[in-house]
Amino acid sequence: MAVNWPGLLSIGVFYITVLGTGIWASRKAKREEKKCTESRSEVAMVGGRNLNILVSIFTMTATWVGGGYILGTAEMVYDPTKGLVWAVGPIACSLNLILGGMFFTIPMRSKKYVTLMDPFQEKYGNTVAAVLFIPVILSDIFWTAGVLAALGGTVAVVMDIPSSVAVCISAAVAILYTVLGGLYSVAYTDVIQLIFMFLGLWICVPFILTSPSAANITAAAVNKLYQDPWVGKLELEDAAYWIDNLLLLGIGGVCYQAFYQRVLSAATDTQAKITCYIGAVLCPILGIPSIIIGAVSASTYWNQTTFGSPSPYEQGKAGMILPIALQHLCPFYASLIGMGALAAAVMSSVDSALLSAASQLARNIYKNIICRQASEKSVLVVVKVSVLLCGVIGACLALTTSSVALFWIISSDVLYSMMTPQVICILYLSQWVNVYGACCGFVFSLLLRGLVGEPMVGLPDVLPLPWDRIQEDGHRYRLFPFRTAIMLLTFVVILLVSQMSIRLKGKKLLTNDAEMNEMHDLGLNQKNVEENEALNKDEEQFNPTIPQ
Repeated sequence: MAVNWPGLLSIGVFYITVLGTGIWASRKAKREEKKCTESRSEVAMVGGRNLNILVSIFTMTATWVGGGYILGTAEMVYDPTKGLVWAVGPIACSLNLILGGMFFTIPMRSKKYVTLMDPFQEKYGNTVAAVLFIPVILSDIFWTAGVLAALGGTVAVVMDIPSSVAVCISAAVAILYTVLGGLYSVAYTDVIQLIFMFLGLWICVPFILTSPSAANITAAAVNKLYQDPWVGKLELEDAAYWIDNLLLLGIGGVCYQAFYQRVLSAATDTQAKITCYIGAVLCPILGIPSIIIGAVSASTYWNQTTFGSPSPYEQGKAGMILPIALQHLCPFYASLIGMGALAAAVMSSVDSALLSAASQLARNIYKNIICRQASEKSVLVVVKVSVLLCGVIGACLALTTSSVALFWIISSDVLYSMMTPQVICILYLSQWVNVYGACCGFVFSLLLRGLVGEPMVGLPDVLPLPWDRIQEDGHRYRLFPFRTAIMLLTFVVILLVSQMSIRLKGKKLLTNDAEMNEMHDLGLNQKNVEENEALNKDEEQFNPTIPQ
């Protein structure tokens, strides 16, 4: 198979368009910095809290409707062991945005926070909050790696080029325009990316539906033609596991900084809520093309296509069914447009994750812990450097393995189990929790999730659970909703330990939170004083005073 040069050219044109939009938006960001009454760094992180409502809707929707959403939905529908009933992504994204708009937008906006880490540092102090948010920052990096790995594998299959080339070019483009303009560049490129995605996939859908190799999808929905019906089935014993997956995606999203950057960038509370609610409507609509493509792929006799036999599922390529369908069920020119749409979906996720991680590193780690007297200019420099570093790390991780499962598990599964109860407690039960509860909850959830295990990433499943099904390879297939169970148990541990520590502090057996934070702050201040004294001594040595 020769290199698909026209396909590469089409993706190249798309990348140039996105990069041009990002550069234009970076100039707009500089103008906003001059007019903004807030700090300059907030323009980069939350758009100066004055983002246009239409742009807000586009960037919120594009953040969730990314590469994983588009590819994953098509894969679930096509997979004969799953089917449409297991494609919970569209429902979960809508649920996430509705819950976010109803319950998590106002608490964050009312105190003018910039990152999700702000309320944790305000309540628990800088150091404890930094430890709690290690999974959050890592999840953004692994999110980036997962999306880039998916793109690399897709382009390698369709374009017949090394996946490393696609990963490096995509990462470079996203890093460049994110460094130049911050949230403005990310938001305005999201507009272009969402339009590309919507039009590109819908242009391909009629060609795929009328492919001569595909049977009627209505008949294949409930009857076994070339594989099991694509609607799928949900057995009673799988219901708890299905709910667990739905809640993982539907509630876990409230732990992502990318979500809060969008709602905090809105000019008013009403605009922030409208952004969430309209995004909740658009997410399922944008998932329809993926559902149709997955359904047609499940209804196709692949031996009659240029792909040949055996089928993509039998070759272990179900995860790439969308680009395979674009290539083998569409005319050549339509497949080029579809690949541009797929690249758009990937880019819209990468830039959001990069800016999310960089914002927290610059504000909450650098400015609040490392250098408290940092100027706005230095904070902006750290944002840019952090975007570059996170992008390079994400790209390197994407090049190390072809398995995307590792990245998705760390970025969503662990984050849901460990951080969802922490976020709910800090925003709604702040008076009932303290440092001791937060730390114990963190350690408890980390330990329990490790014991449950994850065979896909080599973590042994040590802890037996109810309804376990032992597979042929000896691993346990978990039917028990363990992720949600860990989340709820962590929530209980945080509250119980917090209340127990309050009673112990009343008996003066433990140190108060305020005293702990004060001791930590004194330590940091003492360190700063010692550094200043050392600098003054050095200056005196080189500039001795002249006696009067």
